[in-house]
Amino acid sequence: MAILKGSILLLVVLACFTLFSYKAPRGMKAMGALASAAIATFLVEAFQRYVGGDLLNIKFLGEVGDAAGSMGGVAAAALVSLAMGVSPVYALMMGVSCAGLGLLPGFVAGYLMSFVVKKIEKKVPDGLDLIVTIVIATPLVRLLAVYADPLVDATLLNIGGIITQTTDASPIVMGIILGGVITVVATAPLSSMALTAMLGLTGVPMAIGALAVFGSSFMNFVFFHRMKFGDRKTTISVAIEPLSQVDIISANPIPIYVTNFLGGASSGIIIALSGLVNGATGTATPIAGFAVMFGFNDPIKVTIIALSCALISAFWGYVGSILFKNFKIRRVNQVTAIDTELEPA
Repeated sequence: MAILKGSILLLVVLACFTLFSYKAPRGMKAMGALASAAIATFLVEAFQRYVGGDLLNIKFLGEVGDAAGSMGGVAAAALVSLAMGVSPVYALMMGVSCAGLGLLPGFVAGYLMSFVVKKIEKKVPDGLDLIVTIVIATPLVRLLAVYADPLVDATLLNIGGIITQTTDASPIVMGIILGGVITVVATAPLSSMALTAMLGLTGVPMAIGALAVFGSSFMNFVFFHRMKFGDRKTTISVAIEPLSQVDIISANPIPIYVTNFLGGASSGIIIALSGLVNGATGTATPIAGFAVMFGFNDPIKVTIIALSCALISAFWGYVGSILFKNFKIRRVNQVTAIDTELEPA
């Protein structure tokens, strides 16, 4: 029952992100900024802390990763504000006001307060608008982020209940649920890096997250290429890091999420049965996740399992393109047009 509840909650959250992308003013641009914030913080943390710091044992690189990982709220609030049309100085002002808070609370606060700051910039005389922004906007943006933080934490922890429940289940069940869920989250603004880091996953569950997402690179490359969501740049970008194309993913949730769940679940079974482990939490990302696995397991075994995940995932990318060949999709140029139409005058 807990697994079902968590799965339904995940689908609801993903649906909310998709609805936001379509209906909210500049929703697509805001979602793209959120993904950029995750890349700027969690991806740097995954590489520098776990690869540079833990795997290569370079202390300074570990410190770089820790510093980047702690700036999720700052990056989200600042980049989303910029995407909403706030001037760079005020956008960064909003960002630093969210220091110490998480990625999603920063996103919520930055998005909502950007409307207020733009009004201040427009209505208040030059020079005075700076003072008004400092006095009014900066405390309000942090207040919004602080109040959003418990709600976000509760949501993520409930989704994480899927993971805690499946650790006591059979390896196959665990592989299906973890591989499918984490791979889907990897394509969503929630960020698989943020989710697994917050939950502190290690061992077999983290190995499933890391290599299932690694396999999804090959799946998404094949799927995006055959479905023609965008040009070659779009296809290569989604293979390297799914969050880089979160706007087009949010515009086509059904085919992309379904295909990723099937591929991730298949990879999850292979990884769970292999017995591989991962002691570096938060490394559910294609390149860094693959790299850190060599620090905890036999290199030959890691290579074999990783290749198996890549092949089975690429197969599901091909199958998905057949299943959804007649499905109405939105391509990159159409998503850009939608966002322009939704932009307030």
